[in-house]
Amino acid sequence: MSVAIKANRLTPYLFLAPAGIILIFALLYPIGYMVYASFLDWSPSQRIGQAEFIGLRNYINLMSDEAFRESFWVTIRFAAVVVTLEMALGVGLALLLDRNIPGMAVLRTVFILPMMIAPIVVGLMWRYMYHPTVGIFNRTLKDMGLEGIPWLSDSTWSFIAVVIADVWQWTPFIFILALAAMQSLPRSALEAAEIDGASEWQKIILIKLPLMMPVLIVTLLLRLIDAFKVLEVILVLTNGGPGLSTEILALRIFRTAQEFQELGEAAAMSNVLLMLLMAITIGMFAYNRVQEARAARQRAIAEKGDD
Repeated sequence: MSVAIKANRLTPYLFLAPAGIILIFALLYPIGYMVYASFLDWSPSQRIGQAEFIGLRNYINLMSDEAFRESFWVTIRFAAVVVTLEMALGVGLALLLDRNIPGMAVLRTVFILPMMIAPIVVGLMWRYMYHPTVGIFNRTLKDMGLEGIPWLSDSTWSFIAVVIADVWQWTPFIFILALAAMQSLPRSALEAAEIDGASEWQKIILIKLPLMMPVLIVTLLLRLIDAFKVLEVILVLTNGGPGLSTEILALRIFRTAQEFQELGEAAAMSNVLLMLLMAITIGMFAYNRVQEARAARQRAIAEKGDD
């Protein structure tokens, strides 16, 4: 009998074992490899076993590397700006289109088209539109009698240019998740607010947004992580220039490994980015737990009032 009980207890672990093994080799092993490589003076001409172990020197060099510090702050600024704009536009569009209007299904489909396009194609498309002479933006400005804008040759405008391209591509992602969250809200809470005479703005601020907050926080986290890792669009649009004005960390890591042949230093940069994203993720999940508990209490109150 005891043998059968032990076998039953082991059964779930036996079923989980293949997934666990795959996880170790597909996730934990590459991360461990990257962490180990960050302690080496390693070039592509060497096998990792031939590289010299230098301890924390790569990390110390990063702290004194002005280019790395500049890329770090460009990354923070870029992620903060694009995610703020995308959240505001995406949630705003979801609030606007959450209603029965003829042709709304087609309109929603059109809105999500940009996120289906490959990032390389997005970069090329916007690069042509930003062209100083034949691009549609400067041509339109000149037709209106205005001066053209140096979209990709000026440090300030080039940053604005990559922000516009990213917002155009990824606002639909926020829109889809926000709209799904909005359509799953309990009707009873909204109906009760209407009976109490709440205005449309009051329903949005006091009911819809608080109940949507757990989904919005997860959406915000996903976009933050992706914004920190964006590479292809900026690589095609500006290649990090002019200067370092649009060189985010992902591009700096790529150039350090490919152009400068410093694999150990590139691994150290990757670890810094990983630790930053882990800190953001842990903080966002902790906040999300608080918001989920608050939303659950509000739902329970709404359902009790409905009964």
